[in-house]
Amino acid sequence: MLPTFYQTHLQNNLSSAEYLLLQILINLLQSIKKVSLETLATCLPIPILFESRRKKIQRFLSLPNLSIEKVWFPIVTTWLSTYFEPEKIIYVVMDRTSWSRINLFIVSVVWEKRAFPIYFALLAKLGSSNFDEQTRILSQAFPLFQDYKICVLGDRTL
Repeated sequence: MLPTFYQTHLQNNLSSAEYLLLQILINLLQSIKKVSLETLATCLPIPILFESRRKKIQRFLSLPNLSIEKVWFPIVTTWLSTYFEPEKIIYVVMDRTSWSRINLFIVSVVWEKRAFPIYFALLAKLGSSNFDEQTRILSQAFPLFQDYKICVLGDRTL
């Protein structure tokens, strides 16, 4: 289900109960194919009331150990060291997209002709990002590439 280095890192940073709940949630997401708190709570196989299951998922998702920096960045660092040689040029793509009223800025790495997302930020406004926002968001992801040369790609200029 999850690559070994994901499992190792997550087991080291979550309690046994938290890790088990994460595994269950991943299985549910793969089987029901819907990312909705209510749908997950309905399908969660724990013999407690629906509202208790919903609150359990909410509490789990708000754990401080589940931040991008604590969970995802170490996984990305391991992935980079596994698939990219040091000092090699890595193509980093920045893109902004919106879904209804959600404005999302995504930083990805080009790998095997695909964009692999490594960081994202919600923009507090609708519309395009500006240079200051791009610089601020990219600076969060740049420490991941300290051993590599990077080329930043975008679809337009300011």
